[in-house]
Amino acid sequence: MNYLKYACDEYTDTLEQVFKEHSTSKPRDYQGNSQSNNDGNQSPFSRHLIKIMDLLDSILEAKSKLYKDVALSNIFMMNNGRYILQKIKGSPEIHQAMGDDRYKKRSYELRNYHQSYKRETWMKLLDCLNMEGLNVNGKVVKPALKERFKSFNAMFEEIHRTQSSWVVSDKQMQSELRVSIAGVIIPAYRSFLGRFSGYLTPGRQTEKYVKFQPEDIEAYIEGLFDGSTSSMPRRKT
Repeated sequence: MNYLKYACDEYTDTLEQVFKEHSTSKPRDYQGNSQSNNDGNQSPFSRHLIKIMDLLDSILEAKSKLYKDVALSNIFMMNNGRYILQKIKGSPEIHQAMGDDRYKKRSYELRNYHQSYKRETWMKLLDCLNMEGLNVNGKVVKPALKERFKSFNAMFEEIHRTQSSWVVSDKQMQSELRVSIAGVIIPAYRSFLGRFSGYLTPGRQTEKYVKFQPEDIEAYIEGLFDGSTSSMPRRKT
């Protein structure tokens, strides 16, 4: 992206002329193919720039598939996607060459990676708080309730173990992810805890199954994405 920015900042007119001459020297069918996908109104340089960006996207997509963890694959694409958007935003020449529609499309794709990451990690954690099957004939089924808490604790600990060293390089995107995650997890867990923790026998049983208070989880989320591996937050009493 730095090379593209430099080329656009310093050599736009020269490259425009080179690609224009190159384009007019090609057979008619070649020109027709190069102007597909509604790019016919764009300059030769803009079309070549877009092709380079599309190739870069393909390379990044292929690299993302090397990660076995789908959530990490999405983080990889988010990091690179935000970096590219910032470079485009910082270069009026690149932005103009690409056009607003393609910039908006990239922003939309970045949001999709955000949602995909959240779905792969945190929406699965929410499934542990599913209340289906916890009430039978108006009574709380304690064995099922204990399993829900155990499942939540185990998955939360696994998320911490796996993702505590992951890095999101853009500070704004860090904040956006943390706010988004907290907005989904904290209210749901607080509600579940408030509704069902009283059905556990006070003392050791409560400590065994209720390992985290909402504040613990919130503190953990606030520590995500900066690459600082930390120990599991202690349960607050």
